[in-house]
Amino acid sequence: MKSKTIYAGVGILVVVVVVSAVMLGFPLRDDGKTDNGNQDKGELAMFGDIGDFIQDEVDDPAHDPAIIKDQNTYYVFSTGKLQNQEDPGGIYIRKSEGTLEGEWEAIGEIPAPDWIKEYGPNHLWAPQVVKREDEYYLYYATSSFGSNNSAIGAASSKTPGDPESWIDHGPVFTSQQGSEDYNAIDPHVFEADDSWWIAFGSHFSGIKLQKMASQTEVEGEIYTLANRPGVAHNPIEAPTIIEKGNYFYLFTSWDQCCNGTDSTYKIAVGRSESVTGPYVDKDGVPLEEGGGTVILSTKGDQIGPGGQDILQEGDIDYLIYHYYDGDADGVIRMQIRSLDWQEEWPKQIN
Repeated sequence: MKSKTIYAGVGILVVVVVVSAVMLGFPLRDDGKTDNGNQDKGELAMFGDIGDFIQDEVDDPAHDPAIIKDQNTYYVFSTGKLQNQEDPGGIYIRKSEGTLEGEWEAIGEIPAPDWIKEYGPNHLWAPQVVKREDEYYLYYATSSFGSNNSAIGAASSKTPGDPESWIDHGPVFTSQQGSEDYNAIDPHVFEADDSWWIAFGSHFSGIKLQKMASQTEVEGEIYTLANRPGVAHNPIEAPTIIEKGNYFYLFTSWDQCCNGTDSTYKIAVGRSESVTGPYVDKDGVPLEEGGGTVILSTKGDQIGPGGQDILQEGDIDYLIYHYYDGDADGVIRMQIRSLDWQEEWPKQIN
């Protein structure tokens, strides 16, 4: 009689937990269990403002999404709306309360600072945000398309979801046509080996890495991490580095972005035991010599995925990227999915 009472009590408790979780917005999984919306493997069912940008009609740009979590809110920062050199689009923000699926809500843009106009951009590109102590730091790129007359800027805020709260700190470093062989865009800032680092680069001489003297200054040697020699225009960009287990993993975007349903973007990866390299792919080919294991390319109506970022949360790694929707004439959207791992490599996404 006692055991039946215990089981009945447990059953009632389970029902109460499940009902309460569903009422709080936690999704009910196929196996009847609940979670916080971020535990399912594979592609997440995104909804809300996940990218419906149509020039002069809907303002919801989603290129190059970068993700952070502040308490129970997720924020995604992305390349700004394409405007003009006199009034360039600033970095765009959206948020979701509690879950990665959504409902995502567009917030608007962080105003572009005046100093970037000397680089002739129509919008700010490829943001990334990190937290150090109680301050958030936003890194972004400014450039004229196809040129390495470029700069990486920084801004800071304690309230990342408030576009007007970001204080701009000017350029972190720059590159100039004829002076440097690298391109100072696509920043990725991270902490490793008790130091802060910035990975960057697009086309030109590939992906670079440099140590940071502070959150707004760089110092020391510039390392080359990845390159695609012999491929026209050296199409490699958007570095993302994470540390997992015994390795550092470098994710990059390959080939042609920003051409709608004709885009050939894809995501490739390599790894290294040292943050400064050398990085190799799954076949042992150095990334500096053109190596890279492709884990995601065009899949169904998701054309040209890339411009990626990774959120490490608990024991799950989430990959966020943009793609061109083949079912909507190439509208740019963002997607989040979990990464599966096998033998210390991220598995190819089919």
